[in-house]
Amino acid sequence: MKPKILIGTAGSPGSSTLEGIQIIKQKHLHALEVEFVHGIHMSNSLAEQIGQQARKLNISLSVHAPYHINLNSKEKSIIQASKKRILTSCERAHYLKANYVVFHPGYYSSFTPEQTFQNIKQEILEIQDIIKEQNYKVKLAPETTGKINVFGSLDEILELQKQTNCYFCIDFAHLKARLQKDFNYNEIFSKIKPFNHLHSHFSGIEYSSKGERRHILTPLTEIKELAKEILKRKINITIINESPNPLSDSLKTKKIFEDLGYKF
Repeated sequence: MKPKILIGTAGSPGSSTLEGIQIIKQKHLHALEVEFVHGIHMSNSLAEQIGQQARKLNISLSVHAPYHINLNSKEKSIIQASKKRILTSCERAHYLKANYVVFHPGYYSSFTPEQTFQNIKQEILEIQDIIKEQNYKVKLAPETTGKINVFGSLDEILELQKQTNCYFCIDFAHLKARLQKDFNYNEIFSKIKPFNHLHSHFSGIEYSSKGERRHILTPLTEIKELAKEILKRKINITIINESPNPLSDSLKTKKIFEDLGYKF
C-alpha cells in the first residue's frame, strides 16, 4: 500500500500565515507548522479563518508552542507559565483545526533523568485533563531534542507517549545531534513502527559533543537517505522542514521523493 507523505514548512513562507498557506498550495506542498516559538500573537478568530482556508486548500496544519517551556523546574511559577503557554497553543490549534501541538518538554536541571521523567509526565497528564475539559480537539506532541543535557531522547519521548497517551514529534536532525555516531535509522524506525502516522521535523544540523548547535540547510544526501527509508518501510509521515530556508528545502525533499518514484 502506498504511504501517505505530507511535506511542508516550519513557519509561513509568506508575510502572514494566510499568505503562507496560499504559497504552500501554489508550490504543491501539503503541510504548514504554525510557529508560536517566540510568542502567541494570533487571535482565535484569525486562527479559525486560517483553519478554514487550510481545509479549503487541503493543507495539513500543526502548531509549535513557544520555546520558553520547562515542565521540570524547581520554581512552580515557571511550570505554571509553561503550562499556560502550552494550553494557549492548544486553544489556537483547536481553532486552526491543527492536529498536533509540538513542544520541548523541559530540562534535567538538578533532577535525575527518572525524576525529570516523572515530573514532566505528571504535568502532561494535568494538561491533558484541561484539554479534555475544554474539549480542544488537539494532541500534545512532545519533541525529541538535540542537546544531550535536555530531556527528550527517543526512548524518553516514546515512554512518555506510552504512559500518558499523548502523541510525539520525531525530529530527525535532533536525534542525529543527540546520538551522533550511534544515529541509526533502522533502530529509530524499529522503535516507532507501531504508529500509524508520524509527525516529524527534518533539516540539516550542526552539532558538537554536547549535541545540537544550530539548524542548517538540509543536505541532499541526507534527504535522500531519509526518503529511501520512508519509502522502503511504507511509512505514513508528515515532514516539516526546519532549515533556515524551509520552503526551498521542502521543495527539494518533494523532488527527491518524486525522483525515487513516489507520486504525490
